Amino acid sequence: MRDERSKLVMKKETFADLPQLDIPEGYKLRSFHPGDVTEWEHVIRISFAREIAFGDKIGFQPPFMPEKILFLCYEGLAVATAVAWEKEDGDINCGYLHMVGALPGHSGKGLGYTIALAALHRMREEGKQAALLETDDFRLPAISIYLRLGFVPLLVEEEHSGRWERIFNELMS
Repeated sequence: MRDERSKLVMKKETFADLPQLDIPEGYKLRSFHPGDVTEWEHVIRISFAREIAFGDKIGFQPPFMPEKILFLCYEGLAVATAVAWEKEDGDINCGYLHMVGALPGHSGKGLGYTIALAALHRMREEGKQAALLETDDFRLPAISIYLRLGFVPLLVEEEHSGRWERIFNELMS
């Protein structure tokens, strides 16, 4: 489902309350390796239900940093991904949680939560003190994860208040 409205923005103000990172049994956490473009695009295509080219969202342009692109792998295959990115025009103390996705065949194991948390840990290791993300209204499972991780909505546009109210009503029903 493609939503043409503005992105919703959420922020985690501090990493002081970051939970311990526990990787589910049978899974391994790793960063991007040469040749991972196809695996990244596969996980994102399934997660977002549309084609998203690696070059359009991450690319190999400076400051490309493969260590910021994380994967959870099962039997050697990437099944979840998240990026501990930075906005070029953003606060240098604030990371940007980007392109979080997990394959549905591994649902129920907390992989979306785990890979997002791994990206937040990565940001903290880099000296970041907070994190931002952008999301869409229909990504309710992802929003639920972000709330559990301590992100809160930012009302950056007037119509965001009503959209967040609808989202919270849906999450509570």
